[in-house]
Amino acid sequence: MSFNGYKDTVRDGDTVVLYLTISQIYSIKAQSKANNKKNLEVENVFQTPYGALKCGELIGKTFGSKISLSKGWGYILQPTPELWTITLPHRTQIIYTPDISIIIMQLELRPGSVLIESGTGSGSLSHAFIRAVKPHGHLYTFDFHEVRSKTAREEFDDHGLGQYVTVDHRDVCATGFGGNLIGKADAVFLDLPHPWLAVPHAIYSLKQTGGRICSFSPCIEQVQKTCSELSKLGFQEIETMEVLQTQYNVQTRQIPVLDLDFLKTAKSDATEKKEKEVHKTLTAIPPAQQPGHTGYLTFATLYPSWTRKCLDNQHIIYENTLE
Repeated sequence: MSFNGYKDTVRDGDTVVLYLTISQIYSIKAQSKANNKKNLEVENVFQTPYGALKCGELIGKTFGSKISLSKGWGYILQPTPELWTITLPHRTQIIYTPDISIIIMQLELRPGSVLIESGTGSGSLSHAFIRAVKPHGHLYTFDFHEVRSKTAREEFDDHGLGQYVTVDHRDVCATGFGGNLIGKADAVFLDLPHPWLAVPHAIYSLKQTGGRICSFSPCIEQVQKTCSELSKLGFQEIETMEVLQTQYNVQTRQIPVLDLDFLKTAKSDATEKKEKEVHKTLTAIPPAQQPGHTGYLTFATLYPSWTRKCLDNQHIIYENTLE
């Protein structure tokens, strides 16, 4: 499918991003038939503010090409994790591109990395994770909600990403990530109401050579408890940050030039008034409003096992509890 590598033309069943304006972007399926709410097969027609689009007509079109609508036109784009984040169907609150970029960088993800994610949610971050670790890496993602897990699994398969991700319905705070992942992960990401309960399980899932962990929390009280647990369990380099995106508008402005000639001559009533001199300059104008709080990102490092207290006995106890 179109998420797994780039292609030139749209094929039957591909997910396509329809771009109309910067605020009107949609994801649609390039197929001629679809099931309605009564589960009856009907013609697949997508309604837009600029007219109806028969989705079957997209098959064979070139990605990036301009298509005509009855009241205007649009462009069909190749789906990417960034565009999918904008257009995906929301099952939960999602993480957006500014936070996603810093998460991937701080977790030091690369092709071949093994990553654990909890919870899956709407799959916004999951798509970016998969792109970062494929083709040789793997994402193990967990969600305590069974229906969301099933929907996410079907979505990954539909996007051609099923071979890079394993979706599991599991309460990781209570039961951990499973015995098959002990010592397998390079990094762990937590997006949970009580992330400090999952931190002890993360220790045993990270490789003996160490790894990175990240927790996304909207409340500072969650951050405090998580940092306390990370520190108690031997994690190092603990830091919390917040990412706020600011967009500056580049404009040409006229700036008045201060005339200091009046300091050189005595003031008199006969002084001729001069027209104020202005200088044109290119400058960046800050936004009138600053976006508010999104969430806190807490990062920490687990050093290699030979640099921290031996956990062999605890490993044995932990493995026995999972059986």
